[in-house]
Amino acid sequence: MKRIVVLISGSGSNLQALIDQFHQGHQARIVAVIANKANVYGLTRAEQADIPAQVVANTAYASREDYDAALVRAIDVHQPDLVVLAGFMRILTPGFVSHYAGRMLNIHPSLLPKYTGLHTHQRAIDAGDKEHGTSVHFVTEELDGGPVILQARVPIFADDEIDSVAARVQQQEHRIYPLVVKWFIDGRLKMEAGKAWLDNQPLGPSGHAADD
Repeated sequence: MKRIVVLISGSGSNLQALIDQFHQGHQARIVAVIANKANVYGLTRAEQADIPAQVVANTAYASREDYDAALVRAIDVHQPDLVVLAGFMRILTPGFVSHYAGRMLNIHPSLLPKYTGLHTHQRAIDAGDKEHGTSVHFVTEELDGGPVILQARVPIFADDEIDSVAARVQQQEHRIYPLVVKWFIDGRLKMEAGKAWLDNQPLGPSGHAADD
């Protein structure tokens, strides 16, 4: 039984997609949900699924290094095989990333390498892009720069506003994130030599081209 720890900062919609896929499964289990903020709805989702939930508040620490050290301690109590960032809005220190190298995933709302950082939907609209999307990637020290594993693309229409684009992207996030986590749990996915590998084949810059 593989052990998953999920880190959140907000409502936890991607957490819910993972709970629906894995929490009662036989190959993997979400053993803890940790938030950096109190009173976020993602903690309620965890409690409703009888998953241990904890707050490690970043406001309680003087530096990012101190916070990340405390977060490592909280995570490692659960001996995870995989750490999943599900809307965890923190820039992680190199030491934290190194500690979980090759076993930490993130989902980012853009077609990486386009639009790292925040406000990705508005930036895509402002640029006049005809498509947008989301990317699952391994976490490295470069912000949103780790090797991409899988992307999903959505159209942007002429009359779209942020909410409609965000909803379209989020729907795809809920589809592809559990899939990639399953690949990892099944032993099909790894990070090696700075690249993502699926079924012993290196993936290209946009990750896997299909969703099987």
